[in-house]
Amino acid sequence: MSKKSLPGRIGVRALTAVVLLWTVVPLLWMLVSSVKPGDEITASTPSLSFSPTLEHYRALFSGGNDIGPYIANSLVAAGASTLIAVGLGALAGYGLARSRFRGKDHVAFWIISTRMAPIAAVVLPLFVIFRATGLLGTTQGLIVAYLTFNLPFAIWIMNSFFAQLPPGLEEAALVDGASPWQAFRKIALPLVLPGLATTAILCLVFSWNDYAFAATFSGPDSQTLPMAASQLVTQTEIDWGQLTAIGTIVVAPMILVGLVVRRWLVTGLTLGAVTGE
Repeated sequence: MSKKSLPGRIGVRALTAVVLLWTVVPLLWMLVSSVKPGDEITASTPSLSFSPTLEHYRALFSGGNDIGPYIANSLVAAGASTLIAVGLGALAGYGLARSRFRGKDHVAFWIISTRMAPIAAVVLPLFVIFRATGLLGTTQGLIVAYLTFNLPFAIWIMNSFFAQLPPGLEEAALVDGASPWQAFRKIALPLVLPGLATTAILCLVFSWNDYAFAATFSGPDSQTLPMAASQLVTQTEIDWGQLTAIGTIVVAPMILVGLVVRRWLVTGLTLGAVTGE
């Protein structure tokens, strides 16, 4: 049996190595390039022998190129959108998982189908609404825009987590005198913490990396990091040093957050693999 499974194990390891090379090498190359001198980055023959420098990072935080406000806007928009989406998604997902009515499966599919809609289908309606309500060009508008794709995803994935919990756990709490809110907050919610972590991380990544909505709805005072990166690419030149530096700044926080909560993230993705109802 071990001989038969040996080719399979070798194939899995080879595939894993290819995937790691495909994903890790570009990130490492970007990190190395961000500390290379400018002439080394554009050299015809790449070299790993150079004197590291932080000039590209200093340039991003000096003069008219200061990306500090862009970072603040990204943190506020992505963070607020994630918190709201996870909070409302947990409540709606729990209610949907514990409710019994005809066509519930269709409701769950309709919710996630709104997340599948192409961006072009929602940009124009949102633009008209934001212009009429004064949200266009504001950070609050970006938060609402991010909720249009984060909230359906949060509801759908939290519904799958709560659907896997035995209803008897909350019923026992209700028999002991707990209110429905207490049963949800003290019994059901702690049991789906991996799901909450998974949902929060994915919503944060979606919002943090967004460019299309930021390019459409942000204003001079509400532009995010992806917008700052796009401004380094012009028709006359591309500042590769600053571009790789800002790329590192965009990617590094998401990688660090993923590493910190990796145990919950893996557990959450595993538990949510079966959507149940």
